Amino acid sequence: MRIAALTLLCLVGLAACGQKGPLYLPEPEPKQEESR
Repeated sequence: MRIAALTLLCLVGLAACGQKGPLYLPEPEPKQEESR
């Protein structure tokens, strides 16, 4: 069930980047993805 959580996080991060940014994820995780 850990893989599902990781996938969900990745999807959320990608969706946030595509929309605008970390709206509901003020963590530095989505920022790192953007740099990539």
